[in-house]
Amino acid sequence: MIEILVSVLLLVGAAFMVLAAIGVLRLPDLPTRMHATTKAGALGAMMTMGGVAFYFGDSTVAARAVAIVIFIFLTAPIAAHVIGRAGYFTGTKLWAGTIKDELQERYDPVTHKLNSGLEELKPEQPTRTGKGTSNQ
Repeated sequence: MIEILVSVLLLVGAAFMVLAAIGVLRLPDLPTRMHATTKAGALGAMMTMGGVAFYFGDSTVAARAVAIVIFIFLTAPIAAHVIGRAGYFTGTKLWAGTIKDELQERYDPVTHKLNSGLEELKPEQPTRTGKGTSNQ
């Protein structure tokens, strides 16, 4: 029974990794490629590590597999975000079919400064009631 579970996990993991590779080849621009590799590649690696943990059935191997899965789960989205952001800032062209570019009005390519949009908001002064306490 464990052999079937291991086989399914390894095959599903391999399928997700192949899907990630196809996404890199077929998708038109850097952000969509990063999305494919992050989601499908990370899930494929996690499934593979699950298969490895069940195959060996040892607590130390399972603990290492869980640690690897947690590491991938935490670092893959951050790495993809940083790589995608660096690609955007270096001028990598977006796909012609891109509908919305949220960074376009916030990024200054001359100074390489990215505004969050919060700079425009001014903090409100608390209003006081007759008793000296602020309104809630």
